[in-house]
Amino acid sequence: MAVRADLNLSLDGVAVTADQTPENVFGEDWGRLVAPYVATRTFRERVMHEGSGLGTTGVDDRYAQAYFEGIGAEIMGAGMFGFHTYPDDPNWRGWWGEEPPFGFTVLVLTHTARPPMEFPNGTRFEFRTATPQEALEEARRLAGDGDIRIGGGASVVRDFLRAGLVDRLHVALTPIVLGRGSRLWDDLHLLEDGYDVSSEVAESGVIHVTFSR
Repeated sequence: MAVRADLNLSLDGVAVTADQTPENVFGEDWGRLVAPYVATRTFRERVMHEGSGLGTTGVDDRYAQAYFEGIGAEIMGAGMFGFHTYPDDPNWRGWWGEEPPFGFTVLVLTHTARPPMEFPNGTRFEFRTATPQEALEEARRLAGDGDIRIGGGASVVRDFLRAGLVDRLHVALTPIVLGRGSRLWDDLHLLEDGYDVSSEVAESGVIHVTFSR
């Protein structure tokens, strides 16, 4: 069992963009940041539920496939679930519609108490107020023989990295500079000293950097 995290970053380390509006809840910067990932065949099949067979199939798609492989449980923050946009809507069921791309239990770290949500494809959202260590202990029981993914956003992944709880971190560096938003690397001085680091450049220009124990 490994604890894994995967994030899309700009060249200046931004993982969560800051140009959202009520009319565009993701913002234009987010679209630019994740464009190579969204273009992959794996994303179109697993997240958009397309059966066209279209999408890129190169290096970016190989990492997109790896993102979904072998996961038994996930931990994410309230922002990734979408509470920042719909904080008071008791019927809000997350960004992913009625077929979330999980199929296992996801622990959502939040100060908003909510009953669990279950979906026909096996996805179950449980809402917790917990420290990284407490959430990880529960996720280990849920994951069985699978890995645990720390899904995001940036502050949640940073908390787990700072606590030394992540075995493998993959970041996809999109060749853009945003200059605003939440950066992953703040307060993680000398993070690389605890890992072996490798990198690979995709056809899109994205640099895939992997930190592995």
